Amino acid sequence: MNREATRSPLEVLPGAPGRAEFLPFHRPWIDDDDIAEVTDTLRAGWLTMGPKTARFEDEFARYVGARYAVAVSSGTAGLHLALDALGIGPGDEVITSVYTFTSTAAVILHLGATPVFADVLPGALTIDPAQVAARITPRTRAIVPVHVAGAPCDMDALLSLASRHGLKVVEDAAHALPTAYGGRRVGTIGDLTAFSFYAVKTITTGEGGMVTTASPELAERIRTRRLHGLSRDAWKRYSAEGSWYYEVTYPGYKCNMSDLNAALGLQQLRKADRFHALRAAHAARYRDGLADLPEVDLPEADPSITHAWHLYVVRLRLERLKIGRDAFIRLLRDENIGTSVHFIPLHLQPCYRERFGYRPGDFPNALDTFRRVVSLPLYPRMSEADVEDVIGAVRRIVERYRTGRVS
Repeated sequence: MNREATRSPLEVLPGAPGRAEFLPFHRPWIDDDDIAEVTDTLRAGWLTMGPKTARFEDEFARYVGARYAVAVSSGTAGLHLALDALGIGPGDEVITSVYTFTSTAAVILHLGATPVFADVLPGALTIDPAQVAARITPRTRAIVPVHVAGAPCDMDALLSLASRHGLKVVEDAAHALPTAYGGRRVGTIGDLTAFSFYAVKTITTGEGGMVTTASPELAERIRTRRLHGLSRDAWKRYSAEGSWYYEVTYPGYKCNMSDLNAALGLQQLRKADRFHALRAAHAARYRDGLADLPEVDLPEADPSITHAWHLYVVRLRLERLKIGRDAFIRLLRDENIGTSVHFIPLHLQPCYRERFGYRPGDFPNALDTFRRVVSLPLYPRMSEADVEDVIGAVRRIVERYRTGRVS
């Protein structure tokens, strides 16, 4: 059946001004500097992992304040390699948030270990330390907190738990550049941190990621294991200073970053602070334009942290609206506004539900959050007029479909 043909009359907004053109949920910022850097790499002839990857690693480490940074093919690969470097394997348990993208838990399964899900804080997107504490067993080896939308988890509480129980902390920081917590940038807090540079992230390499750590041993393991387990600096074997001879020291993976990706990353990193300022300005305008709507809860910006504003996730107070979240999204689409939902909790996904026997109510905070959230467009290439269009569309929908309830 055609879903569009079954839409309720409630899902039409007669007379709405809308936009003439569709505003996508995300559009990357690529300018002439990015293109020139990639073109330079193509002309140089070194396309795979090489000198530009090494430069990107050095500059990224300086940017976040980390001792070591290792470039990889994706944020997922970074999480996989980080846990692998810690020796996580069959029989081990790793506690992580149920409110995340599948890759966070999938890499735990890839290593033969068991992902143990914890709920999020009430009314929040980040993991509840009390829920983590309740799930620690003698088999627990690590905690993987997920910084969602650009806001950090309660790292003091999680680090305290890890210290008391002898656990490692591997941060999923796919949304967290340049997030800061307690005066320190994410990337310098846990034992290992994995960043993503996927196309929609705060900086992009198209596909790519980075792992940071203060441990020389862990950094070296990841460097070796990202490229088949070949001995150190094996990537130089085709250069004038290299040798054809190499040794395989570990049955590693093919997860290295190419110089083509790193070239884009070098230029994107130099614009990271500018990108963040634009994101923060758009987020502030959203707050100013929507704060008086009691039907919509807006993300808070705690002054003690630096929010990366990777996403602007609003929470609908559905008891005050005549429509549900999905209808709200369709109405925004009718106004030519693209949106997304972050995330569908993992216990609802067939892969995890069927394997571990989860029920929807097992993680009530995550379930309630999922049913209410909408991610509005937020990226540097948006103009002030684009932001105003989103605000106007949200206001029109709320004003038309509010119930008038005050509690």
